[in-house]
Amino acid sequence: MSDRAMQEPTLLLLTALADEPRHGYAIAREVEKISDGRVKLRTGTLYGALERLLGQGLIEVHEEEVVDSRLRRTYTLTPAGREGLGAEAKRIAATAREATRRLGVTGEATGGATA
Repeated sequence: MSDRAMQEPTLLLLTALADEPRHGYAIAREVEKISDGRVKLRTGTLYGALERLLGQGLIEVHEEEVVDSRLRRTYTLTPAGREGLGAEAKRIAATAREATRRLGVTGEATGGATA
């Protein structure tokens, strides 16, 4: 992993795989759920990103099976993917804490109230 911030699609894909292995369609649904419907990955974009993450060693094929005469791959995080996602989550949390501090926002459920 580099010291650069992850691009949002990478962050969302890795987050979708953090709790359990998933196949492509389930990953796409999970990304949409995580992003509150804001990010909808098209099939080509999704599988291109999965191939890139495989090549980077951040994910691996967990299982392959034939379903309705089609090969279905289930993906999971590698240790490097888990480490990278954890580091990115810490970086984002630290930035959010600093932004909150500088804005003078108190509590999570204040609805934008200031101190």
